[in-house]
Amino acid sequence: MGKVLKWIGIILGVVIGLLLIAVAFVYGISTYRFNRTYEVQVETVEIPSDQASIEYGQHVAAIRSCMACHGDDLAGQIEFEDPTVGRIANANLTSGEGGIGASYSDEDWVRAIRHGLTPDGKPILIMPSHTMFPMSDEDLGALIAYVKSIPPVNKERLPVSLSLLPRLMFVAGQMDFLVPAELIDHAGPRPAAPERGVTPEYGEYLAGLCTLCHGLGLSGGPIPGTPPSDPPALNLTPAGRLQNWTLEEFITTMRTGATPGGPQMRDEYMPYSIFVDMTDEELEAIWLYLQSLPPKEYGNR
Repeated sequence: MGKVLKWIGIILGVVIGLLLIAVAFVYGISTYRFNRTYEVQVETVEIPSDQASIEYGQHVAAIRSCMACHGDDLAGQIEFEDPTVGRIANANLTSGEGGIGASYSDEDWVRAIRHGLTPDGKPILIMPSHTMFPMSDEDLGALIAYVKSIPPVNKERLPVSLSLLPRLMFVAGQMDFLVPAELIDHAGPRPAAPERGVTPEYGEYLAGLCTLCHGLGLSGGPIPGTPPSDPPALNLTPAGRLQNWTLEEFITTMRTGATPGGPQMRDEYMPYSIFVDMTDEELEAIWLYLQSLPPKEYGNR
């Protein structure tokens, strides 16, 4: 009996030791990737100062979901906080106390928005810069001009902390969106931005944020990193539900969340409130782009 207990103790010790090594590995790899320094040649972008450009920059900020993450006043807010997951708190973009606006140069803004990096080249967690990277210089300049114009708000940012679970999923390749800087070819050429207009090309340009949930192929499926209880993303290709929608029904759904003959979408899962600020022309361009996609099987992300 004593020998059996001894062997059980040895086995348990080995198992615990291996688990500790695995935990240390996950924390080590994830911490390295969270704090890796990128050497990036930041492009020079002209920042306008006229009121029309600033107002257009506000429109760009709205349709690019800046307010959804940083709050209506862009003073930052908690993205999520859970004891089993940790906390992600978005930055205060204003020039008030605790904000980054007072210290950021124009180059720093370009580096953050287009490359997802802090002024010292460290990744910004959950900053969807991989969808901003193709943004035109005109749109980016106007966006920066608007952000620089907003009133200062005094608000300290809470520290960011992630537990073992999201770190494990990140290392396993299930939460790539934690460090979007890894998804960008920083030295590669940016695609030429299309002219504004009711075209599939401009619709693709506007639909970059859709890939965050619906996948690069926009065929939907379970969203990586979300709880199993959350609804999966719809298939937006012509093989999905949208094949039976009209343009008018699509615009109504994007503005109100009311699907034709179906349930009301919940804004926390499908943030249709972002698209309220889009013009009819912009939404029609997205519609034309979605209609131009090849049909894909659901979940073929």
